[in-house]
Amino acid sequence: MNLLDHSQVVISQKVKVIELTNEYAIRDPEGNEIGAIRQEGQTTLKKVARFVSSLDQFMTHTLAVYDTSGAKVLELTRPRKIVKSSLLVKDGVGADIGSIRQQNVFGKIRFGLLDAAGVEIGQIQAENWRAWDFAIVDASGMEVGRITKTWEGFAKTLFTTADNYLLDISSNARGTLRLLAFASAVGVDTALKQDDRGLN
Repeated sequence: MNLLDHSQVVISQKVKVIELTNEYAIRDPEGNEIGAIRQEGQTTLKKVARFVSSLDQFMTHTLAVYDTSGAKVLELTRPRKIVKSSLLVKDGVGADIGSIRQQNVFGKIRFGLLDAAGVEIGQIQAENWRAWDFAIVDASGMEVGRITKTWEGFAKTLFTTADNYLLDISSNARGTLRLLAFASAVGVDTALKQDDRGLN
């Protein structure tokens, strides 16, 4: 099965004591690894800056999604963040798919899912102000997926920065909406959670 055709995937940040290069495993509900996400394009200077400072949000980050054959299927770029995050999404060969854009700062966070022409085709809506769980809706407001934060155990999450996100996506989500929904499960951590990590 094509990686992007799975209806349920778990995105697990690989456990590291100090997070300088983001790396994630993509698994199916049975725990089989079906893909990987790697941060790309980081210079040594950038890694050092991430280690000694809190400048993460002012840096551009690129994540690439690979299937088990090693083929790139998605690429996400988060430009420098000032207040609101955005993620630019491309397919495996570099063609624009669209973008994920944060729409508000306070209250329940919302992201617009925009196609390559800039037309909003859906949203990601946080269910509470802490933004752990999200509903993915299409342009009509119908829910077509969910992103849920899952915990592996109190001690493990207490002493590491590793997060797990479960993406549950309906067969009603097709084409660009499906690709952006998949990208959003990858991007939730990059857009919202990454800036408070490291040795602050």
